[in-house]
Amino acid sequence: MARRALVFGAGGFIGRHLILALTREGVGVTVATRDARSHARLTSWLAEHGCGTAIRELRVDFDSPGLVEEGPRTWEDVTEIYNCAAAYRFGMTEAEARRANVDSVTAIVSFAAKMPRLRRLVHVSGYRVGGQESANGPWSDDVARDVYRRLGAYEASKVEADAVFQAAAGRLGVPWSIVNPSSVIGDSTSGESDQQIGLAASIAEIWRGSVAALPGNARTFVPVIPIDYLARFMTLLPDDPDTAGRSFWVLDDRTPPLPDLLSLVGRHYQVRVPRMRIPVPVVRRLPAALTKADRETLSFLSSDRYPTDPARTLAERHGLKAPDTTGSILRWADHLAAHRFGAAPARGPARRFTRYAGVRTFELGEPGAPTVVLPGLPVNADTWAAVVADLGHARAVDLPGLGMSAGRPRDLADWLDALVGDAGSVHLVGHSLGAAAALEAALRRPDRITGLTLVAPFFLQPRLGFANRLPLLTRLYLRRVRPEALAHRLTGSGERAEALASCAEDLHRGHVAARTAGFLAAAGSGRWRAELRRGLQRYTGDVHVITGAEDPLTGDGRALVDSLGERATVTVIDGAGHHPQLTHAEELAQAIGVCLPSARPGACA
Repeated sequence: MARRALVFGAGGFIGRHLILALTREGVGVTVATRDARSHARLTSWLAEHGCGTAIRELRVDFDSPGLVEEGPRTWEDVTEIYNCAAAYRFGMTEAEARRANVDSVTAIVSFAAKMPRLRRLVHVSGYRVGGQESANGPWSDDVARDVYRRLGAYEASKVEADAVFQAAAGRLGVPWSIVNPSSVIGDSTSGESDQQIGLAASIAEIWRGSVAALPGNARTFVPVIPIDYLARFMTLLPDDPDTAGRSFWVLDDRTPPLPDLLSLVGRHYQVRVPRMRIPVPVVRRLPAALTKADRETLSFLSSDRYPTDPARTLAERHGLKAPDTTGSILRWADHLAAHRFGAAPARGPARRFTRYAGVRTFELGEPGAPTVVLPGLPVNADTWAAVVADLGHARAVDLPGLGMSAGRPRDLADWLDALVGDAGSVHLVGHSLGAAAALEAALRRPDRITGLTLVAPFFLQPRLGFANRLPLLTRLYLRRVRPEALAHRLTGSGERAEALASCAEDLHRGHVAARTAGFLAAAGSGRWRAELRRGLQRYTGDVHVITGAEDPLTGDGRALVDSLGERATVTVIDGAGHHPQLTHAEELAQAIGVCLPSARPGACA
C-alpha cells in the first residue's frame, strides 16, 4: 500500500522537518492547516528547503466537532498520522494548556478512528512526560489540580495528554506509537532552528555574557537531539510492525552534563564562561529575576536518565545513525547566534559564522562573494544588510573583536590576508574605520584587489571631537547606549533606532565597547591618519571614494584624492552623513555598483 501521511502541527518546528523527511522517503504528504495563510507560509518554507513534492492541504478546525471541513474523499487514503500539534510555551494558564495540548489529542484520536486504511497514529510527547499508563486517563479534578500546581501548565498538560492519548487510542482501537524527544536542537548539518525557548534561551545568556554561574553539576542531564535525526526516526515507525503500541525515548545519551554543555558553547563562542556552579536545589530557591529562568523549566534540571535502548535498537535496525553530538550542538549554537536568537529579520541576506586566520568571524551575504564590505564604527555588518541585498554577490564581514566577530585588533593583519587570500579576487568596500582596513588589505595584497571603494574614509575627513578620543569615557557610554540614543548620535534622529538595535546589543556584550572606544581614539591620531594618507598615495589601483554631502572630505583630503588623477573617482550622496548605509542605502548601493568588477571597464575612471 502506498504511504500517505497526514501531519498535524505541520507548520511547527518538528512538523516542517518531518515533512521534509517524509517527502525524501517518497511518502505522500497531506498537511492539516487552519487557514490559507499558514499553508502558504509552510509551502514557501518547504520550497526554500528543497522540497519539490506537491503537498496536499486539509483544512482543520479544532473547535468543530468533526475536526475537518472536507469529507472522507480528502483523507481516506491516509495510512499514517503524525500529531506534532502542541503549544510549546511557558507561562500559559491551565485552561490554555489543556485546550492546546490535551483537547487537541482527544480530537485527533477520534478523527483517526475514522480512517479506513490507517496503520499508525504517531504522537509527539516528551522525554520528561512520557510513559503514562493509559489507566491514568482521564484524570480526576483532584489529580489534575495537583499535577498542574506541581509541574506548571505546560509540562502538566503534556503529561495529561500522554495518558489521554493512550486511553483514547486503546478505547477506539487506533494503532499508535509515541515519540518522547528531548530538547530538540537544530539540523545536525546546518544547525538551523527557530526555537528560542528552553535550552536555546540558556545559550543566549552565555552568548551575552550575562550568566554569573552555571546551573547544576556533573549529573545534571538536559539531553538534546537534532531535528533531522528526530524527523527521520519518526518516519520509521508506521512501516515497522514492532513499534505499534510502544513509546520511544529519542535523545542523545552522549549529551554532556548541562554545565559542561554550556561551557562547551561558551568556549566555542570565545566568551567568558563562569566557573562557579550552583546546585539545582539552590537554583530553585533563587528569585527568577536573578536566575533568568522560568519556574516551569526548573523541573528539567534533573539527573534522571531515560530508557533509550528501544529507540537506538530501532534506528540501528533501519540503518539510521546518530550524528556527532558536539558538532551538532556547536552548529546549532552558531545558527542561534548568527540569527541573533530570533531577533534577526526572517528575510534578508544569509547569515553565518566562518573563520579567517583562525578568527571566528560573522559574515552576512553570499558566501565567497567577490564584493566584501568592511563596516565602520560603532556599527556592524547588520547595518549593511540592505546594501548587500541590493548589490547582490556581496557580503559584509564584522572586523575582529567588533560586531559579532571574535578575535582582537591585533589579529587584523593576518585576518585581512586570509580574507583576501581565500576570496580569489575581491572588490573591497571599506566604511570609516573599515576604509583603513580595506586600504591596508589592498596594500598588502594588491594582486587580489579588483577595486577599492572607500565610504566616508575618516582619514580624509575632519578629526573626531575631543570626547571621542577619550577611550574610557567612550567605552562607558557605548557599554550602556540605547538604540534610540545611538540613532540620534549617528544620524541626527531616532528613526533608525530599530536598525541600530543589533549594534547596541553588540556594544553591550563582552569587550566590544572597549575595542570600539580604542579604535575611535586611534582614529584621532594624527600619525595614523598621515600613514593612511601616504598609503593611499602609494596604492596603484583604482579608488572610488563615496561621501555624504553632510560629511565631506577636508580640503587636504580632496586634494589628495584629486592628485591620484584618473585612478580616483569621488561620489557625493545628497543629504547623507557619515552613515549612508543607514539613511541612503539604495543610493549607496548604486554608487558602489558602478565600480563592481561586473561593471563596464573604465566605469570608475
